[in-house]
Amino acid sequence: MEGRGEGKMAELGKKYCVYCLAEVTSLRFRCTECADIELCPECFSAGAEIGPHRRWHGYQLVDGGRFTLWGAEAEGGWSSREEQLLLDAIEQFGFGNWEDMAAHVGASRTPQEVMEHYVSMYIHGNLGKACIPDIIPNRVTDHTCPSGGPLSPSLTMPLPPLDISVAEQQQLGYMPLRDDYEIEYDQDAETLISGLSVNYDDDDVEIELKRAHVDMYVRKLKERQRRKNIARDYNLVPAFLGKDRKDKEKPSKRKITKDEKELRLKLRSLYQFMSCKEFDDFFENLHKEKVLRTKIRELQRYRRNGITKMEESAEYEAARHKREKRKENKNITTAKRGKEDGKDGEFAAIENLPGFELLSDREKVLCSSINLSPARYVTVKTIIIKDHLQKRQGIPSKSRLPSYLDKVLKKRILNFLTESGWISRDAS
Repeated sequence: MEGRGEGKMAELGKKYCVYCLAEVTSLRFRCTECADIELCPECFSAGAEIGPHRRWHGYQLVDGGRFTLWGAEAEGGWSSREEQLLLDAIEQFGFGNWEDMAAHVGASRTPQEVMEHYVSMYIHGNLGKACIPDIIPNRVTDHTCPSGGPLSPSLTMPLPPLDISVAEQQQLGYMPLRDDYEIEYDQDAETLISGLSVNYDDDDVEIELKRAHVDMYVRKLKERQRRKNIARDYNLVPAFLGKDRKDKEKPSKRKITKDEKELRLKLRSLYQFMSCKEFDDFFENLHKEKVLRTKIRELQRYRRNGITKMEESAEYEAARHKREKRKENKNITTAKRGKEDGKDGEFAAIENLPGFELLSDREKVLCSSINLSPARYVTVKTIIIKDHLQKRQGIPSKSRLPSYLDKVLKKRILNFLTESGWISRDAS
């Protein structure tokens, strides 16, 4: 008797479509304007009308919670009630907050199940293909791409940490894991974007203003990174810390010549295009090139002298060194002999010419300095004195000096004769 009573109660709890009399206990559409009018989904979609009910009347979805939108074959067996809670959660919490969405849907669903169901059914499923266009207008561009965007890893990725001690890190306020300093360049740069938020009701002017703020912030980040790169490239941090101990541990560098210093000054304008290491390598390579050219010329000299083996070059250099030593000793001996000879060595160019013995010491010095032979000097001297005597006696005379005597030589000889007392100053 109890079983029959429960069966009758179950039959009384069932609902039927008023048009086709199909059971609609799980899902039915109830008219909000007509009393006791409930239709199955098929009749409702066909626009069925019965009695005072019309198809344009308002309706209310009555769901028992067991109806599935995607059919029984859908993965996971999501009910319509769970689907509705999922759509409410995606609107409330936003895409990606799967843990909050799973808590809203119910304890029976994990965040992973919520994410997979939404992506597979509402994005990649038929509903997503029908609702999401291929080209989305005003779509937000992903600036984190590795191809060099304004927020790409090439800009935001930290450099390797500096090789400094803990005490030096504290002195600089340096954080090695982040490659940041406690006080960065333009410390207040983040205030440009700290208060920015994208709202759906923003007009075009507000959007452009926010984009300008982001662009200003990106420029400041680039300048900050540029300064860090310069400090690394030119070893400014070790120079600031005065790391003399490391410099002492390094092998001593070669001595920079005067020509190389002048060349470095001329190429100073290239400093802005090259790092410190590149610039030092450049001059080091120039030095290596110079050394190689010198070695090549030395080997070519060996070849011209018939030397084809390096063993023979050692003997050749020893013999050449001896020859140069003998030549140097000979020059020293000649110089000493010249000093001992005194003035004879000074007049070696004219001492063997005719008339040399007729000259005084001062006349020898004059002839040697003006490169004039003793015979020609005696001739010029005779003509000048003869003309001087004729003028003193009042006899008119016309001077006929040789053609090899120019004005400069004539003036020097006249000054010499005047200073020696051969002729008067008025005559000269």
